[in-house]
Amino acid sequence: MRMKNDTLLVSRIILLGDRKAFNQLVEFYQSPIRRFFLNLTNGDEELSKDLAQETFIKAWLNISSFRAASQFSTWLYRIAYNSFYDHARSKKNASNFESIENINKEIYTESTNRDINMDFTRALAILKEDERVIMLLYYMEDLTIDKISKIMAYPSGTIKSHLYRGKKKIADYLKDSGYDR
Repeated sequence: MRMKNDTLLVSRIILLGDRKAFNQLVEFYQSPIRRFFLNLTNGDEELSKDLAQETFIKAWLNISSFRAASQFSTWLYRIAYNSFYDHARSKKNASNFESIENINKEIYTESTNRDINMDFTRALAILKEDERVIMLLYYMEDLTIDKISKIMAYPSGTIKSHLYRGKKKIADYLKDSGYDR
């Protein structure tokens, strides 16, 4: 039902320039897209809002490129995924910070050296960027492997491998942190 509704709204946008139809899509997808970014940005609400806004602006500007070969949500998450990586690349190019992997290793080391309570954000920080995105799309956004494959333009086998490695890393992290009760 959601897919039919999305397709109808997209048709109204493309054919009639119907802003109200686009607003309906934004209202429905705004919370999941913000939650996706909130998890990717380690809880940075302002950045999450900015990236979500950028995603919807790009969606509005490129709505005519949407092909109903996939669901609208898959197309929108692909834009969100690209927006996050564009931001990460520009941040990396603008300043000479260490790579995300090195930062993740430091967070992992700090958190295991200090005996602190582990939260979901800290556990995700030990993962490589692709593993984190896939874990979030699969577990937090409840997307299928096929949808994630389309969003990230990776083969399904690669998605499954990243899920397996991500789960193993988090399980090992929890075990090392004393959460294996």
